Amino acid sequence: MRRVERGPRTLSVLRSRTYIARGVAAALLAMAMAGSSPAHALTSSEELVRQARAHEAAREDDVAARRYLEALRLDPTNGEAYLGLGALRVRTGDLREAERVYSVALEHVPSLRKALAGRARARWGLGLREAALAEMESYVGFEANAAALRELADWYAEEGRPPAQLSAWRRIYAIATAEGDAALVKEARLKVRALQILVGPADPAAAPIDPNAARRAIAAAAKRGG
Repeated sequence: MRRVERGPRTLSVLRSRTYIARGVAAALLAMAMAGSSPAHALTSSEELVRQARAHEAAREDDVAARRYLEALRLDPTNGEAYLGLGALRVRTGDLREAERVYSVALEHVPSLRKALAGRARARWGLGLREAALAEMESYVGFEANAAALRELADWYAEEGRPPAQLSAWRRIYAIATAEGDAALVKEARLKVRALQILVGPADPAAAPIDPNAARRAIAAAAKRGG
């Protein structure tokens, strides 16, 4: 077999081709890594959530659910996808599945407090009332949310707990006052006054035992409506 002699020019060309091939391979690897990066996944996941909402608006619930699930497969920390899917399950009456969705959401994103409120609603619908109350109480402890407090007050009413209901409406009154919501202030004031009559002596804020300055201030606030 004849041996092929390679001169300096031939070796230089071969080395150049090798370097180019390696450079292309490195570039392709970098592109692949960039394509699977969290930032890329997040963008795709957000787009799928947008599509899911559009399908919900069109009452295409099955397609919407698939889009939410696809978004979560791309990004298991997408809070909006969990909230959207959970709310969809509640709306379509699948409360058990909604509870599961919110539970998985809290495992992956513990700071997603809206999932706590969502799971409370699912559990209330499932008849798990003590668990639901505890979770909604926890949620409103984190978030000054008048709508959630109203919901909680309604639950207290169903459970025959007027003192707790009164406390919730006092918080609603305070929020409405701070936000300048005149209609809600008026409604909350009426609710508080009615509940004060119902609760009577069981309300320590309205009927303080020790006549010190702090308790008198609480009582005065209660009599004003919140």
